[in-house]
Amino acid sequence: MRQTELERQITDLVRPAIEDLGFKLVWVSFQSGTLQVMAEDPATGNLGLEDCTRISRVISPLMEVEDPIDGAYQLEVSSPGLERPLVEVEDYGRYIGREAKIELDAPMDGQRRFRGVIRGVEGEEILLDTDQGAARLPYGRVQKARLMLDEKMFKKPKPGGKKTVNKKT
Repeated sequence: MRQTELERQITDLVRPAIEDLGFKLVWVSFQSGTLQVMAEDPATGNLGLEDCTRISRVISPLMEVEDPIDGAYQLEVSSPGLERPLVEVEDYGRYIGREAKIELDAPMDGQRRFRGVIRGVEGEEILLDTDQGAARLPYGRVQKARLMLDEKMFKKPKPGGKKTVNKKT
């Protein structure tokens, strides 16, 4: 995924502080006066409210001292969530079998946006099964990418795990 020069500068500034707390920085985004910092616990992939507060308390003073953003802004620290961004090539290998939406920097074979199931990574290519067939997308051309909500994640098993059988009498 692509970042602006400002976002890269902020990433470089806050990453060591977040890692010192034992978390992994996932993504930094600055849009419409909001600085969004996404992080996760590398062991669980989660980030609780207390974790967000700890991170915010550590990076706020850094941002104040370095002052990379002109004017006022709002800091938002969060977990990447279920529709997390796919940032590093390793992310695609980590989420094999999950549906993703990927946008390239320019059309490839007449198409710029792809949606499908991640099948793996070969070198610097993302393997994706789409409705139009298999696609091999160059990681270096990814503009934006994120996981999609999968309805299977929310289906509850039937009570008792029993099937209902209708018998004719």
